[in-house]
Amino acid sequence: MFYILDVLTIIFLFIVFSLLHSKLASEKLKSDIAKKIGSGIAFYRLAYNLFSLISLYLIYELSPKPNVIIYDFPQPYDLIVLIPQLSALAGIFWAFKYICVKEFLGFSQINRYLLGHYSTELDEEMTLTIEGPYKYIRHPIYFFTIIFLMFRPTMDLFYLTFFICIVAYFYIGSIFEEKKLVRHFGDIYVTYQQSVPRIFPYLPIKPYKTNKFADI
Repeated sequence: MFYILDVLTIIFLFIVFSLLHSKLASEKLKSDIAKKIGSGIAFYRLAYNLFSLISLYLIYELSPKPNVIIYDFPQPYDLIVLIPQLSALAGIFWAFKYICVKEFLGFSQINRYLLGHYSTELDEEMTLTIEGPYKYIRHPIYFFTIIFLMFRPTMDLFYLTFFICIVAYFYIGSIFEEKKLVRHFGDIYVTYQQSVPRIFPYLPIKPYKTNKFADI
């Protein structure tokens, strides 16, 4: 019974984090803030990322840690999980290669602000480059992160619950994220959605043809 309450508490705390995270990412909230602080919205993205990391850490610390071991690989099998983990880590770096990391983190916005020519919509410049892993799945960073987190030499009830919450958050969050991308890129992104799976690739994997839509 106590374990059920622990799991429900973890899920509840993660839902609180997810709702707060989604609210802060909403265009309406950012638009309201931009009306008050003007070009100072350039600092929003970095502040948002830092707040997200801190709040996720707090949720992790506040969550109960039910001491239930689901599996524990003995040696040398515990080392085998390093293969998919390292492969997933390489995939994350591969995916980041095709986006502007500074824009993603919020440093480019601050740099534009300091140079005195911050004129983008809200707090970011949106570009659509369908290359590399983005030809196969629309959210490769989510996919590779899931693979990295999924393979562990030891799995307990707390981590499994937290992992399932993260996967659900990625999937639900991608739905709202793509609504914004459709509004911004229109039919181009709709065609991309219809041609490439969201997060999890399926076989046979066929690369998206990028001749027409790359670097938009």
